[in-house]
Amino acid sequence: MKHVSILVPYEAVPAAIVDPRYMFTAVNHFLKEMGREPAFSVQLVGFDKHVPLNDGVFSVNTDVLCKDVSKTDIVIIPALSGNMRAAVEMNKDFIPWIVKQQKNGAEVVSLCLGAFLLAATGLLKGKECSTHWLFANEFREMYPDVTLTDGSIITEVDGLYSSGGAASYWNLLLHLIEKYAGREMSIRASKFFAIEIDRKSQSPFIMFNGQKKHEDEPIKKAQEFIEQNITEKISVDELASRFAIGTRHFARRFKKATNNTPAEYIQRVKIEAAKKELENTRKNVNEVMYDIGYLDIKTFRTVFKKITGLSPIDYKHKYNRGAA
Repeated sequence: MKHVSILVPYEAVPAAIVDPRYMFTAVNHFLKEMGREPAFSVQLVGFDKHVPLNDGVFSVNTDVLCKDVSKTDIVIIPALSGNMRAAVEMNKDFIPWIVKQQKNGAEVVSLCLGAFLLAATGLLKGKECSTHWLFANEFREMYPDVTLTDGSIITEVDGLYSSGGAASYWNLLLHLIEKYAGREMSIRASKFFAIEIDRKSQSPFIMFNGQKKHEDEPIKKAQEFIEQNITEKISVDELASRFAIGTRHFARRFKKATNNTPAEYIQRVKIEAAKKELENTRKNVNEVMYDIGYLDIKTFRTVFKKITGLSPIDYKHKYNRGAA
């Protein structure tokens, strides 16, 4: 039986505490119905017996205090909420406890924005990690020594697990169920909780806003120029010349400021504009393609699927009520 410690941090998302507890205990119930032993012993663990959340709207009673857990097998770090720097600071006392458990052999699992607290432990240094796409830029600023995997639902490396945005943590929980209770239980849990099993990407949900929280003004102006001229075919040489910067130096500065190469940024701005048209208009795929400056349908489809994980027509059918 695996001992699961679900942390109850301050400023945690309540559902990210309740949901894993529900799933692990439900699997135990499924196993009991089959005449088998439970696979998990589940406890809510914190520094206080009573933890208020969301300004006291919700509260969680922990089962045990951190000081009373000498060893566990799986540590679950729920999603945090609010200002991430403040939330991590508020929960810094969990950091040595998490590190100690990991050194004692525990696997550590972060759900969505719980990745910020996991990264604060230093355990992810030089490793890959997933988190909510909306907070990707902030994560990179706070933890430049961690490689964030854009679009991934689940990242697993050296017994450290992380999930993508919001409800995608259900897929990480299913992954753990399969690992420790078997594929049969994972499938049964996916059906019980109505979760699409084996979902790998959060790419279709990503809304690209660009990274402008930097101080490189010429690069900001270049970003704005790209965003205001989505129908144009813009080259890196043209951008560098427009802002009187050498091409190679411009490319390095652009990548450092935005976490994208200029070519990647141009593609993502164009595809974000295409997504909005596919969601909200009755235009067909070819019309949308021309609107954002692509002339070759094969190239457009390839770039669109690379960024969103879906073909343009599949995306339109998924998100445009009129098309559906």
